[in-house]
Amino acid sequence: MNIAFLAHDKKKELMVQFCTAYKSVLIKHDLYATATTGRLIADNTGLPITLLLSHKQGGHQQINARIAYNEIDLVLLFTDPNTTEAWDDSQMIETIRHCDKQNVPIATNLAAAEMLIMGLQRGDLDWREMLRSRSRY
Repeated sequence: MNIAFLAHDKKKELMVQFCTAYKSVLIKHDLYATATTGRLIADNTGLPITLLLSHKQGGHQQINARIAYNEIDLVLLFTDPNTTEAWDDSQMIETIRHCDKQNVPIATNLAAAEMLIMGLQRGDLDWREMLRSRSRY
C-alpha cells in the first residue's frame, strides 16, 4: 500500500508519535510525505519515506496528483482545527475532495488514523490493491 502523510505545523509532533507507535505496520508499506513532515518522521522513526516538496512549494499538489492517478491508497492528514490560514484550509479541502473522488480512505485526526491503521494491519484495505491494479489497464 502507498500511504501519504501530511500534517499542519502544530500536528507534526503528533504525526511522529503516531508513526513511532505504528512503525511495525508502516514499515511494510511505501510511505510518502511532504518534506518537513517526512523528514521529521524519518529522522525520529527510521522509516523510509519518499519526500515530496514542502507544503508551500507544492507538496500538497504532488500528493493530490498521486491520489488522482490512484497511486495513493491511504492518506493521514493531521489537521489543526484552530488554524486561521485560509490557504491551509483550501489545500486540506482539496486533498479531501481528491480522496472522496477516488475512494481513498483519509484520516484527519488521531482517532480515525488509528482505526485505518488497525484496518490496514488486518487486511481490511486490501481492496485498494485490486482497485489500483485494475486502473493500470
